Amino acid sequence: MLKPHIAKELRAIVGDNWVMDTPEDCLAYSYDATPLYQSLPDGVAVPGTAEEVAAIVKVCARENIKIVSRGSGSNLSAGTVPVEGGLVIVLTRLNQILEIDQDNLTTTFQPGVITANLHREVEKMGLFYPPDPGSMNISTLGGNIAECAGGLRGLKYGVTKDYIMGLQAVLPNGEILRTGGKSAKDVAGYDLTKLLVGSEGTLAIITEATAKLIPLPETKRTMLAMFRDLTGSARAVSRIIAERIIPATLEFLDNPTIRVVEDFARIGLPTDMGAILMIEQDGPEAVVERDIQKIAEICRKEGAVEVKVADSLEEGAKLMQARRFALSALARVRPTTILEDATVPRARLAEMVEQINVIAKKYNVEICTFGHAGDGNLHPTCMTDERDKEEIHRVEQAFEEIFLAAIKLGGTITGEHGVGAAKMNYLSLKVGETGIEVMKSLKRAIDPQGIMNPGKLFARDTRRRVVVSNVEQDHHAHGNGCGCNEHTAS
Repeated sequence: MLKPHIAKELRAIVGDNWVMDTPEDCLAYSYDATPLYQSLPDGVAVPGTAEEVAAIVKVCARENIKIVSRGSGSNLSAGTVPVEGGLVIVLTRLNQILEIDQDNLTTTFQPGVITANLHREVEKMGLFYPPDPGSMNISTLGGNIAECAGGLRGLKYGVTKDYIMGLQAVLPNGEILRTGGKSAKDVAGYDLTKLLVGSEGTLAIITEATAKLIPLPETKRTMLAMFRDLTGSARAVSRIIAERIIPATLEFLDNPTIRVVEDFARIGLPTDMGAILMIEQDGPEAVVERDIQKIAEICRKEGAVEVKVADSLEEGAKLMQARRFALSALARVRPTTILEDATVPRARLAEMVEQINVIAKKYNVEICTFGHAGDGNLHPTCMTDERDKEEIHRVEQAFEEIFLAAIKLGGTITGEHGVGAAKMNYLSLKVGETGIEVMKSLKRAIDPQGIMNPGKLFARDTRRRVVVSNVEQDHHAHGNGCGCNEHTAS
C-alpha cells in the first residue's frame, strides 16, 4: 500500500475515486497479457489530464517511488508488470481524439484512445492510419507508441514509429516535454520523438501524440494460397518480394495453427495443408488486380495446390479476421500460451521456420508458428501449462535457442513486441554490450533516479528468470485468456 500521506496527496490531484492502493484493487494491475509475470504495485492512479500526470510524477520523483505507465495492459513482453512495485499510472481516461487535420493529413490524440477507434474515425474521412496490431480492438495508442507496435500491414506501410510526428510527454522529474509537430520536415536537433517511440515507458510518459495520415486506399483484394509444405510457402514469399511486389499484408500460418484457427473460426480453411499464405493488396483497382494475378502465378509456380481470391471485401475481411484470431484460438488449447516474435530477413524465412520445428522437437514442446511472413516477423507460439515447472523450463530453453537462431540468421529477438522484462536477458545478443551501455547512458541522463518502469530492457544479472511474482498466480493460469491478441502494447 501507499504511505498515507502520499495516497492523500495523489487523491488531492486526481480525486478520491482515481487512486487505489488496497491489495484487492491493485491485483488487476499486477499482470498484463504476458504469461508467467506478476507483481503487485503499491498503488494505482488514474489521471484525467496531462497536468495531473505531471503532478503525480513530481510526487513520485520527490518520494523516489517507481512508476509504471499503462493502458489496456495487452502487451506481450511484461512491459507493464510493476516488477519493482511502485505506482501504476493508468492512462485510459486520456482517451480523446483531439483533432483530425485534413489539410495537413495529421491526427492528434491522447494515449488512452483504442487503436481501432482511431482507424474508424479517420477512415470515415477517407484517410488511413496503417499500424494495425493484432490487438487493435483493445490496445491503446499510447501503448502502441511505447512498444512501437507493428501489425499485419507492416510490410507495406511500416510500424508506429513511421507515423508519429510529435509527442507531448511527462519526463521523470515531472516536466512536460513537447517534441516534433505537424511539419513534414523537421531536423532541428536530436530526434527526441523517435527516441521516445519504442522506449517502453522507461524514459517518459506519453500524454499526447500527433501522427501522420495517408489517403485511404481505393480498393483491396484478399487471397489465400495453400501449400503442402512450409518450404514452398517460404519460397513464394521471397519470390513475391523479389518481383518488386509489396503486398499490404502477407501472412503465414503453419499446419498446427491452421487446424486450431479453423476449429475456432469455422471459415473453411483446409486443415490438411502444410502452410497457408494470407495475402492482401490495396491501392488503385488496376494495380491491385495486376498484383493479385502476379502473386497467384508466383504461388502456383512455387507449389501452391490451390489459390483462392475472395469474391468480396466482406469475404476478404472475414479471412483476415481469422488470422487476427490466431492467438486467441491457440490460447484455447492449453492453460498457458506463450507467444514470441523472433524476426529474420525475409529471405531466411524458410530456414527460420525449419529451425523452430527442430528446436520444438528437441525440447519436446508444442510450438505453432504464424506471423508476418512478408517482413520475416514470425510468431512461434508455445501451448503449455505454467503449473508444470519442468515443461516450462524446457519451453524457456527452446525459446532461448529460437532467439539465438534468429540472431545467427541476421535477425532480432523482437520485431514488434518489445523487450520489457521478458526479453531483457537477450537484448545484448542483438545490440551488443556497447549498445547496452549507450542505452543505459541515455536512461541515466533522462531518468537519473531510475524510477521510470524499472526492471525492463536491461538485465540485472546473467541468470535466466522466467517468473516474476509476489502474489499467488492460480487465477492467472489462463495465459492470454484475458481476451488480448498479439502485437500490441498498451
